[in-house]
Amino acid sequence: MLKQRTIKQLVRTVGVGLHSGTKVELTLRPAAPDTGIVFRRVDFNPPVDLPASATGVGDTRMASTLDNRGGAKVSTVEHLMSACAGLGIDNLYVDVTAEEIPIMDGSASSFVFLLQQAGLQEQNAPKKFIRVKKQVEVREGSGDNVKWARLDPYNGFKLKFFIEFKHPAVDVTGQNAEIDFDVESYVREISRARTFGFMQDVETLRGMGLIRGGSLENAIVMDEYRILNPDGLRYENEFVRHKILDAIGDLYLVGHPLLASYTAHKSGHTLNNLLLRALLEQPDAYEIVTFDVAEAAPRAYAHQAGQEWALI
Repeated sequence: MLKQRTIKQLVRTVGVGLHSGTKVELTLRPAAPDTGIVFRRVDFNPPVDLPASATGVGDTRMASTLDNRGGAKVSTVEHLMSACAGLGIDNLYVDVTAEEIPIMDGSASSFVFLLQQAGLQEQNAPKKFIRVKKQVEVREGSGDNVKWARLDPYNGFKLKFFIEFKHPAVDVTGQNAEIDFDVESYVREISRARTFGFMQDVETLRGMGLIRGGSLENAIVMDEYRILNPDGLRYENEFVRHKILDAIGDLYLVGHPLLASYTAHKSGHTLNNLLLRALLEQPDAYEIVTFDVAEAAPRAYAHQAGQEWALI
């Protein structure tokens, strides 16, 4: 049986929110089978739980934000969710002391390290997957400004992303990338890709209450012509790889790993969430499946069984 997974022990870290600039303490705790990933605002009395779910997402400006509509929210959950997806974590409590998950280095690698430090624990319950049975697509805009995201049936999990930034530093890198986790590693190929932004947008975004904690330590920053980070890029096409990292985290908010092929053009948190909602609104478009024999699962997930490190 391909089993659910949590962590073995509690682990903590401290960081700063990318958008709020607020210091936040983050604690990851084991959770029982079928709990899912639950974010908990422990600075509320009593604490408030915000389960990770596609329908629980509110604000999607520059990040994915879980919102209980009662005043409690947790924003910028996508990088931690991406790490959980990459390591096959099904059940986890995420305690936070503020409204935003810390940005760490701008990628998912710090969260991967934390989860591996805590240890991965298999649980005696079948791992549940959402198998996409027919194409689902959402679109926004028209002509040259069209953006879209699509899920197609696929016995595994792969993503293909196209970006379009007219900027010298981005033009010289690949503006599209495809990764198939049957044959490639999340930890090696995706987890270290950082978020990015442009200096000319800083004043406007901060006026909107965003990126107040942003710096060269947690993002790739560009002026009109070049990358300002002294160490340059971690991957040749790090920009589009980060968009894939985000998409993995956004898609994992559906509650279970997907068996699907995801393709997107200029998509972001808003379209990714609309795509999940469109999927869930069509009961004939998906089914919940488990695997009694791990070897029967797609390769992307089958080799997670019994392993301490799950490198999809």
